[in-house]
Amino acid sequence: MSGPCLFVQPRRIRRRAALTLVFVSVLATGAAVGSWGAEPGPRRDAEAGRIPAGAYVGGVESDQVKAAAAAAQEDGKSASKAAREVVSRSGDRWGAVYSAREYEGFRQNLDGVYVGVGISAHRDAHGRIAVERVEPGSPAQKAGIRAGDRLRTIDGDSVTGRPVTEVVALLRGPADGSPGSRVELGLRRGGHEWEQTLRRARLSTDPVTVDRLGDQEGDRPGTVLIKVDSFTKGSGERIRRAVRSAPRGDGILLDLRGNSGGLVSEAVTAASSFLDGGLVATYDVRGTQRVLNARPGGDTDRPLVVLVDGGTMSAAELLTGALQDRGRAVVVGSRTFGKGSVQMPSELPDGSVAELTVGHYRTPAGRNVDGAGIDPDLTVGDDDGPSEEARARTVLSGLGGGS
Repeated sequence: MSGPCLFVQPRRIRRRAALTLVFVSVLATGAAVGSWGAEPGPRRDAEAGRIPAGAYVGGVESDQVKAAAAAAQEDGKSASKAAREVVSRSGDRWGAVYSAREYEGFRQNLDGVYVGVGISAHRDAHGRIAVERVEPGSPAQKAGIRAGDRLRTIDGDSVTGRPVTEVVALLRGPADGSPGSRVELGLRRGGHEWEQTLRRARLSTDPVTVDRLGDQEGDRPGTVLIKVDSFTKGSGERIRRAVRSAPRGDGILLDLRGNSGGLVSEAVTAASSFLDGGLVATYDVRGTQRVLNARPGGDTDRPLVVLVDGGTMSAAELLTGALQDRGRAVVVGSRTFGKGSVQMPSELPDGSVAELTVGHYRTPAGRNVDGAGIDPDLTVGDDDGPSEEARARTVLSGLGGGS
């Protein structure tokens, strides 16, 4: 989730997007932000919080934010609130402050494993908290909870008016919580209200799904559809394996619609599936230029189409831009979100975390994605014509892959 033309809530999306490139300081050495409101979210590495003192961003330095938080805490006031005020005045579009509980929850998502009940939540058009998605096989799914159900209370406390991130933290329980702990939910579906007690479980997410489409008879080529919801730990290698195991002659349709980003290192691994080494992106941190390169040995011959939309952002845009600029793929869909900035986290005295923008990344051709997004090679509008996927498959067939 390009710019102001998106059909999204800007404040909500900015907070989600601020997490997507948070670990670039670690990514540079190759070590290293879904639907916002899902129980899990970004992993936190030990080195990730080490922002160089004086990292200047949009009128504010990281040590200024820390100093304001420390002063507030000494006066018996909220350190995180003081930090938010400083960041808000700075003009940093993606700057944000998160509670320790929120940030700990984010850590688990990028690892692909978390403790919870399997509910992704969002705020509906009326400002109420609703179930957006229920993980298959989760405690919530087994209890019959469905997408669209309203969430009224958690352990007897109303969630009305609470930030979605806070609701998510309550669903997950204490940061040191373990599987088996109980949580009582107050739910509403239509005119029916009920209470449901669930036990949290250790759940895993799989953001990559692979399907074979089209005619599979004889030697006629088909289409391998690789849908990537986010770039969590291991997703890049999963894409790599899917490409390597695709039947000879099949084309690849890489669906990045709605992909909110994640670990940039995983996006680079995904790029390595289709490129024989070379540049994926450049980025700067406080004016110092750095590069991200693909590994050699990728499949450079198989027809490839990338499907994007306004929900394609951050690491997913980095991957799209690399494949487009290097002539490796045809991009189909609508303009992407436009999140191409680099954030680094800094821990505040009360354990909350401030994230400040420290740079931007560019595609191999030097395009700045932030605020502009990526325009597809073929734009598919909201008319009554073929669906985006159907158009993408048609393009893929014209490239010599798919049916």
